[in-house]
Amino acid sequence: MFSPSLNAHKPLFLSNSNNKPFSSPFLTQQPLFFLRLSKPTLNPPQRCFTPSSLEEATGISGVEQNRLVVGAKVRDSLVQSNTDPEIVASFDLGGAELLYEIRLLSASQRDAAARYIVLNKMDAKGAQDLARAMKDFPRRRGDKFWENFDYTLPGDCLSFLYYRQSREHKKPSESRANSLQMALEAAESEKAKSVVLKELEEGGERKEKGDGEIAGGVPVPVVRLKIGEVAEATSVVVLPVCRSEDGERKILEAPWECRGQGEFGVVVAEKGWERWVVLPGWEPVLGLGGGAVVVAFPDARVLPWKANRWYKEESILVVADRGRKEVKADDGFYLVTLDGTGGGFKVERGSDLKERNVVECLGTVLMVVRPPRYDTDDQMNDEDWN
Repeated sequence: MFSPSLNAHKPLFLSNSNNKPFSSPFLTQQPLFFLRLSKPTLNPPQRCFTPSSLEEATGISGVEQNRLVVGAKVRDSLVQSNTDPEIVASFDLGGAELLYEIRLLSASQRDAAARYIVLNKMDAKGAQDLARAMKDFPRRRGDKFWENFDYTLPGDCLSFLYYRQSREHKKPSESRANSLQMALEAAESEKAKSVVLKELEEGGERKEKGDGEIAGGVPVPVVRLKIGEVAEATSVVVLPVCRSEDGERKILEAPWECRGQGEFGVVVAEKGWERWVVLPGWEPVLGLGGGAVVVAFPDARVLPWKANRWYKEESILVVADRGRKEVKADDGFYLVTLDGTGGGFKVERGSDLKERNVVECLGTVLMVVRPPRYDTDDQMNDEDWN
């Protein structure tokens, strides 16, 4: 029978007072006591125990074993960082799952995150969102109002995550309002609260300047794709891609629609295609029934508004709706061929096209996507992962 060695300073989590393993029903029906393990137990192969033999003896699955071991290490790091003992003790009852979620944070971030989790009585999903928000925050430098949120405050990091999610909805909606309300509740600093509160009071009316333009009610968002954003998105879109030097024929031949089918959401297109891109389900493209196409340009000088330094440094993706070919709005932006020759593409304003009596284009521009910035990925040092 399995009986782990004990240490007076290392409380037991696997056995009862008789040094016998708990039965599976107890482990599955009762909250797990999260306690630090003895070193031999943390490294079962040294004692001839494998994850499978531990699971057989205790009823604890391999996944749960890993969660407990990692959680124990995180707990030790909190103790070594002189975290308030009361905060640490709060995780002794069923806290492994919570501490597991903050494993990728640095030592100082873990201390702040643990305190925030306890004070706000967060569950595992909340702890996961908090850790993701804190890890992701430095990468968002340059985003709108980023500087109004305090990186040292976990609540502000979480608030910015919710605030950013609200901005995925370009029009006022219940989902947008809910995200803003969550952002307001999470915010800790007054600056962060004021930004979110102002957005709530304005009812979601947004007027962008700078990268994206809104003129005459025709928005063209310029969005930087974030590292890992596609993986974290609740919905995605798969779109065919053409190169900027491709001719008009390529735009016309690109698949009109692809969608997920079956229980696994297998993506099915009407025809084969060489290039595809997966983007988060942003508002401008998520509701399209079909006809969207992406054109990849080597730099952003193709855009017909003010030139910024990054225009020459970054490639871009222009997303256009082929179902809207009529040039309607003077301040709209449209995808057309170079000089009407059909040998390449550019983006032009509606007013410029109307001056040349052009009434039809290849598609109305919906948004512009900039590439991720890997230089601000803020990866942790090896010692921060211990």
